[in-house]
Amino acid sequence: MMLLASTCNDQKQEGESAANADPIQVPVQDGMKRAYFASGCFWCVEEIYEGVKGVKESISGYSGGHTKNPTYEDSNTGTTGHAEANEIIYDPEKVSYKTLVDVYFASQDIEQVNGQGPDRGSQYRSIIFYQNDAEKKIIEDKIAALTKEGYDVAAEVKPFQKFWIAEDYHQDYAKLHPNQGYIRGVSIPRFKRFAAKMPEVIKESAQH
Repeated sequence: MMLLASTCNDQKQEGESAANADPIQVPVQDGMKRAYFASGCFWCVEEIYEGVKGVKESISGYSGGHTKNPTYEDSNTGTTGHAEANEIIYDPEKVSYKTLVDVYFASQDIEQVNGQGPDRGSQYRSIIFYQNDAEKKIIEDKIAALTKEGYDVAAEVKPFQKFWIAEDYHQDYAKLHPNQGYIRGVSIPRFKRFAAKMPEVIKESAQH
C-alpha cells in the first residue's frame, strides 16, 4: 500500500493455492467466530470491519498464497501468491456471516481486478475465503445476485487454508495514524463510502 500518495507497483499474480482444497474450519473461541477476507489494502479493510457492530477485532495479515511466514516485503513482490487479508473476529449473536459478506462487497470496487483503488497488484486482489459449505453458499448466492444486477465480480472465492498475521506496525494502523497521508486520502474516504451504503451496521463510535 502507499505510505504517501504514490501508487503501488503492479505485480504478477503467481503461486495461488489450489482452489479445490478442503477448507479449514476455525473453531469457535469464547463464543467468537472468525472470517477471512482480502480486499485491497489491509489497513482499509481493518478499519471498515472494526467499525461494524458485532465485530470484536480485525487483524491484518496475509492469505491465499503458497509460501510460509510471508512478510510485507515478500508479499509486495507479488511472487508469494498471498494477498493482504484480514481476520475478522465477530460475535455471531450480533452480526451474521451473511452481513459480513454484504459488508465485504459494499466496501470495495466489485469489478476491479488485482487491486482496490490506487493499490494494484496480485497482493491487493480481492479474495473471499470460506470455511464450510454454508459459508460458500452465502458467498455464491451474493455473487449470483450481484451478477444479476450487472456486475462483473472480480473477487476470487477460495477455501480457507491459513492466515498469517502481519507485522505489528500494520495492526490498527488507521486508528493509530489518522493523519497519515494514505489514511486521510484513501482509507477514510473508502470507509465513508461504505458507511453511506450500510449506515445501519456502523458502530456509533466508528463514525468519522
